Amino acid sequence: MINKIDRGILELQVDGENMFQQFQRVIENSNVVISTYECEDMGEAQQVDPVNGTVAFGSALFGWAFTCTMFAKTYSKKFGISRDKMMEKLWGDNYFDNAGKKWKNHKESDAGKELKRAFVSFMMEPIIRLCRAAFNGEWEKIDKMLPTVEVTLKADERTLQGKHLMKCIFQKWINAAEALLEMIIMKLPSPVKAQKYRAAYLYEGPQDDVSYKALRDCDKDGPLMIFISKMVPTNDKGRFYAFGRVFSGVVSTGQKVRIMGPNYVPGSKNDLNVKNIQRTVIMMAGKVEAVPDVPCGNTVGLVGVDQYLLKQGTIATAEDAHNIRVMKYSVSPVVRVAVDVKNASDLPKLVEGLKKLSKSDPLVLCYTEESGEHIIAGCGELHVEICLKDLIEEYAKCDIK
Repeated sequence: MINKIDRGILELQVDGENMFQQFQRVIENSNVVISTYECEDMGEAQQVDPVNGTVAFGSALFGWAFTCTMFAKTYSKKFGISRDKMMEKLWGDNYFDNAGKKWKNHKESDAGKELKRAFVSFMMEPIIRLCRAAFNGEWEKIDKMLPTVEVTLKADERTLQGKHLMKCIFQKWINAAEALLEMIIMKLPSPVKAQKYRAAYLYEGPQDDVSYKALRDCDKDGPLMIFISKMVPTNDKGRFYAFGRVFSGVVSTGQKVRIMGPNYVPGSKNDLNVKNIQRTVIMMAGKVEAVPDVPCGNTVGLVGVDQYLLKQGTIATAEDAHNIRVMKYSVSPVVRVAVDVKNASDLPKLVEGLKKLSKSDPLVLCYTEESGEHIIAGCGELHVEICLKDLIEEYAKCDIK
């Protein structure tokens, strides 16, 4: 996903051709990195290409994004060619000569005029035009364009201005969630396919035990294997959902499981708790839905596990099960800030809030110096900023300096 393109349109005022050149550079640089680490045993190439629909362009801040697949669907009807053919035309050196009604691979028209490439004239320019018109509140232009992109605004939405109007129109027209889901559904391998080549890397134990085989085959009848990747605070004070992914078996409410922390070694009792799962839930964005059980290949939230795991761990049923390898991060918490409460009476809230923050973010470090200062360490200024925002609004709910 190439992000922040709203800045190119609104702040830097660059044209479509300029954007195409920049996008192409970004994609080439990414592919160089991907090819350095590409694995042969995955059965498919991992390099990205807009023609294959594996690149999205957009603005995460305003919640809109698009892929070639999306535009190709609209234009293929118009041109009467297949969607795949249309996708090839929408990227690279392809130009459409409107007067001569034909495609070219160079930018000179039959009449000797200079043509714009298809990506610019069919995708970038309508987006830039509508984006600027909405931002500047030019209603004549907006009303002319809305019917062609099949967007209708309600009466109260027509009172919006500037960024808010642009955000509203674009989320109806090219919604980021749709672009992302389309790529996830159409392009990412399914658990059944992916776990075959990932199992050897995920599982710390030998490759002939039952847990490994079940994990490799994503077998719902095999022993349970779940990796808990993070803790998500619940509405209930001080409690967390253990959020993770079910790799094999089925996890159900009331089931007796082995909760294995990162330091657990099979055969020992260290970092191991055998407990029952109180509830299994599905987590959908901000909502939580309780379900009786969750089969492998899905993500799950577990209630009643939070007091036995700090940030990450493995949950299994087989006695000889090994851990799933803990995630390693290539960044370390290097930016530090000291936090304190504005009103002394809020100190317990801050301490409690820091505990929650530490649990819910796998990368943040919260500790107290000998001088009594409370320190938050993050991986960069933005990370620290987000942590502080979460601390104030979500976890501590008090004023902090």
